[in-house]
Amino acid sequence: MKTFHPLALAVLAGLAATPAFAAEPKGQVLVLLSSENQLVLKDGQHYATGYYLNEFGVPADCLLKAGYELVLVTPRGNAPSVDQKSVDPQYFGGDAAEMQRIQQVVAGLPGIEDSLSLDEVLAGDLGQYEGLFIPGGHAPLIDLANNPQVGALLRHFHQAGKPTAAICHGPIALLAAQADPQGYEAALVSGERPAAKDWTYQGYRMTIFSDPEEAVFEGSLDGARIRYYPAPAMAAAGGDMQYAKAWQPHVVVDRELITGQNPFSDKALAEALIDQLEAR
Repeated sequence: MKTFHPLALAVLAGLAATPAFAAEPKGQVLVLLSSENQLVLKDGQHYATGYYLNEFGVPADCLLKAGYELVLVTPRGNAPSVDQKSVDPQYFGGDAAEMQRIQQVVAGLPGIEDSLSLDEVLAGDLGQYEGLFIPGGHAPLIDLANNPQVGALLRHFHQAGKPTAAICHGPIALLAAQADPQGYEAALVSGERPAAKDWTYQGYRMTIFSDPEEAVFEGSLDGARIRYYPAPAMAAAGGDMQYAKAWQPHVVVDRELITGQNPFSDKALAEALIDQLEAR
């Protein structure tokens, strides 16, 4: 009878324990990103923006590791842009290698160069998605907060009781889930404090990039100003706004809604989103 060296037996046992194929993903999570990368300021100047690398990439990495498949969607179905100012180790605990790893994770996502459009997603089966994730960066201020199609998407997840997570400026997209998001934005830009009409998230506890944090950003614009601050816009709509000290991680969970205050809330937001997905 042929005998095997103990080391060979251990290798064979390990191979036998290895699955012959990868497990099926737990489900699909829809990731909503802006199509735009030029934020118009109050004086008509443009500020180059996009998604923040860590706000997108860190939760994306966590979701992938947890077994979820990510499906990317932008309003126009184009490749989303990264805000180059976010490609900075400070958002990764000072770890440049970790930043580069997350860059590779994002670069390897299906659809990162050619996402689905909102038309395509809304025409399909929204029931196939287990949750919705909206990264930040200033870009959502351009084409998500004022977009009725975004409102339709948000209402679906709300009505289905499926988790919706948004971080930093991402929660501004929630303003789309009202009767006239474009009129609401126009009033904000004109300096009014309008009331939202039939807002899906009226009375929800939530957070967003705070006024002190936005003031720091605005101070980097050489005297230029953004058209409106997001925190008062959410409060005027009827959000029960809650904040931590500037630049401290802070996540608020209310029913199916998960919101993170700033870039440093990325890991906590991912954990809260995965907890809700796993609980379903």
